[in-house]
Amino acid sequence: MGRDILNMNEYLPLIKGRMGERRYIHSVNVSKSAVELAKLYGADEKKAEIAGVLHDCCKEIPRDEMLQIISDGGIILDIVEQNSSKLWHAIAGSVYIRDKLGIADEDIINAVRYHTTGRAGMSLLEKVIFTADFISAERDYPDVDIMRKKAFEDLDDAMLYALQFTLKNLSERKLPIHSDAVDCYNDILINLKKKET
Repeated sequence: MGRDILNMNEYLPLIKGRMGERRYIHSVNVSKSAVELAKLYGADEKKAEIAGVLHDCCKEIPRDEMLQIISDGGIILDIVEQNSSKLWHAIAGSVYIRDKLGIADEDIINAVRYHTTGRAGMSLLEKVIFTADFISAERDYPDVDIMRKKAFEDLDDAMLYALQFTLKNLSERKLPIHSDAVDCYNDILINLKKKET
């Protein structure tokens, strides 16, 4: 039985103890961006705030600990996940907030789980967290201003832009691309084309 969502003030010290200052600032910034996007697009602001601050809760723990959390959570990694350690923190994070923090809200759990790859059929909250992670205040990659502008004009368009960047980057670096990311790209692209007609 999951517990009610805790007050934000209870999560902040918890995540601060699990990460360095830079990652902590990022998590707080993602939470703030998520609330802004939630307000704009009609998602649950409280859930956005919580999912935003918790999205990287397992990012800085040792890899063997991530794998143990994933295994204890009953998740079997597919071949791409086994060979893409950068995906582990999101999967471990979703298990951690469910099993250790007692968060039972599937939307929050999925927002943490898919904030790195995306997936087809994402909920509004999942899209908000995915996008907030790209536009948080400390981000300074090339084109971040374009991404921020798109995020506050059309969430799907912003996601498409982010996915194009991610897929191109992974391909150029000869890194595996998870099918969830490809499915997400196709899903968003098709939805955008439907909007145009």
